[in-house]
Amino acid sequence: MRMGTLTKQTTKDILENLLKRSPGQYGSYEAAVKEILEKVREEGDRTLFAYTKKFDRAEITEQNVQVTEEEIREAYEAVDPDLVDVIRKSLVNIRSYHEKQKQNSWFTSSEDGTMLGQKVTPLEKVGVYVPGGKAVYPSSVLMNIVPAKVAGVDRIIMTTPPGPDGKVNPSTLVAAKEAGADEIYKAGGAQAVAALAYGTESIPKVDKIVGPGNIFVALAKKAVYGHVSIDSIAGPSEILVLADDSANPRFVAADLLSQAEHDELASAILITTSRELAEKVSSEVDEFVKKLSRKDIIQKSLDQFGYILLAETMDQAVEAANAIASEHMEIVTRNPFEVMMKVRNAGAIFIGEYSSEPLGDYFAGPNHVLPTNGTAKFFSPLSVDDFIKKSSIVYYSRKALKKIHKDVEQFAASEQLTAHANSIAVRFEDEE
Repeated sequence: MRMGTLTKQTTKDILENLLKRSPGQYGSYEAAVKEILEKVREEGDRTLFAYTKKFDRAEITEQNVQVTEEEIREAYEAVDPDLVDVIRKSLVNIRSYHEKQKQNSWFTSSEDGTMLGQKVTPLEKVGVYVPGGKAVYPSSVLMNIVPAKVAGVDRIIMTTPPGPDGKVNPSTLVAAKEAGADEIYKAGGAQAVAALAYGTESIPKVDKIVGPGNIFVALAKKAVYGHVSIDSIAGPSEILVLADDSANPRFVAADLLSQAEHDELASAILITTSRELAEKVSSEVDEFVKKLSRKDIIQKSLDQFGYILLAETMDQAVEAANAIASEHMEIVTRNPFEVMMKVRNAGAIFIGEYSSEPLGDYFAGPNHVLPTNGTAKFFSPLSVDDFIKKSSIVYYSRKALKKIHKDVEQFAASEQLTAHANSIAVRFEDEE
């Protein structure tokens, strides 16, 4: 891996390089995505099925677009029972974590006759997009469906592209069933996003779309935002490790590569105060890459977006980490909790040498749908909050309003909104 000294300039250069991976940089695809969205919106199922034939090479019709209970039973027969057990164990942890995020409605009242509050209501219909193709991610199925289920969403509608045989990957179906998807449809790409956003004869319109996907899916979600809500525009995966000379270089190297293998645009960064550790990690990375199955992808990722940076102090390292705002951050230092308290920007923070990033991907419980491309500065992981909405509650008695009505009228008048003022004043006009 390339090695350098951490300075403000190197941090700036890295940030500029990482931002090249943002979905916002792929404007050349927007016209194609726009065409797909418009055609599905106008023509519904007919166009949806045509795009499925074109991109997925599958013959899908209104008769087979929805996954049946028989197909789900077949999926259970095809999946290793041990994997089903692991999925169930993971579900327990994910559900338990997200249940702690639940919010309740609240009300407060006063003796003079006011009551204020906040009503928390689950979304009615949510669409969960699950990628297909070469990579299969049942873990993402769990992470997107469980918080919606915990929030109390009425209908969870999942779409995922079929294979050429018209079937959905069995582990994807098992994960969806275990997590609690209500309906599963065979549709992928921008056309699936369009179906969820606008509705077709077969696929219902939803209120919000969540889930990862390729650049076409990302741009489609961006385009339909406002018509429906979305979770975020996900970029390539990222990991940043903060380490001192106490870290195990073999562990650090393995963790960096766990993200580099996602795709050529993934980013893996080590910031350390120890030159010895930096050199050992670089050597371990080289040895691991030779043995790993996705070595070509890993090498391209490291060549483009991999860095080992030497910092003078841990405070300098943390400052750079906050500027980068990585999706995943590992802290492997003598006092990791002390360092953690100084971290402002990170999607998920893993503390200590036995808290490797894949724990978060699969099993620990916190959501693995995380902000990328520096958006951890203002976005949070996917959570129960993404599947609820809040309504303000206001009640005033006549007595309570009478005490303050002139104040409200004056405020409205100061903004020259006389109808606003009148709406209050009319209730007391007989007393003037």
